[in-house]
Amino acid sequence: MGKKKTSIGAWAFIWGGYSEDPVDHVEVVKTLSKLGFDGIEVAAFPPYLESNTKENRLAMKKLYDDYGLARSGLAAPFPSPATSSRNEYLDAVKANLEICDDIDIPKLRVDAVDPPTGIPGGMDYETCFAKVAEVWNAAAELCDKAGKQLIWEFEPGFLFNKPSEVVRMTYKVDHPNFSILFDSCHAHMCAVEASRQLGEKEVLPGGVVQFAHMLTGKIGHIHLIDSDRSLHDGDTSTHAPLGTGILDFDSIMPAIKEAGYDDEWWPIDLCFWPKALDVTADCKVELDKLIVKHG
Repeated sequence: MGKKKTSIGAWAFIWGGYSEDPVDHVEVVKTLSKLGFDGIEVAAFPPYLESNTKENRLAMKKLYDDYGLARSGLAAPFPSPATSSRNEYLDAVKANLEICDDIDIPKLRVDAVDPPTGIPGGMDYETCFAKVAEVWNAAAELCDKAGKQLIWEFEPGFLFNKPSEVVRMTYKVDHPNFSILFDSCHAHMCAVEASRQLGEKEVLPGGVVQFAHMLTGKIGHIHLIDSDRSLHDGDTSTHAPLGTGILDFDSIMPAIKEAGYDDEWWPIDLCFWPKALDVTADCKVELDKLIVKHG
């Protein structure tokens, strides 16, 4: 694979420190283009995509194209894979694939939606696990037919966040078009801090590096961001700006590559960071250093 490409998740400029006053979409795009990002990870949420119409999707694509930003992936609304009906979930997949098609986005992100406070819908653990896997298998098939990858982002804020559960889910789904979105910060909080795990805690002695190796052949996308070992609002990982936390990327990046991740995209995720746009330039500098060293 050739030179690595840089992008950043646009949701960082809608939520967190901007939840009351999101940064104007055009301002974000202009800033990312000026900073030399190769692309953007699309956030299909208001106000950036007010409604999922053809007109709005094509306007979004034109904005990105005008500023030379390719697309590395899509984060979009989904119902719970555990408690929604199969048809309801797959309808959401189809709606989000229309976004991928019209904006030229290669990957569609999903998560478990439900919090890790218990098994939802009155199901027992195995029934719930199997239901989610079956729905994601069908979703992966739909994405495959559309020429898009389906990627699951595990994190402390959602169900099935133990390293062994993440690995088991990839094999339970059992579809070549289903893979893991490996976020360096989430990986630390799940594998080292055992944050918000249901039942007995599970810690990996080898931390993030061991977690990546456990997912060999199963990592389809990454988010690179630091960790200060804390949770944001007690919910999910605090996405500390690159270079400001405790993560050893000189160990993590080789492990991710050894696990088989050779995709061109190396995106940043500043989700929920207060005033994320103010630290984006510094994060880009740190990301460029990682690419020079490990790309």
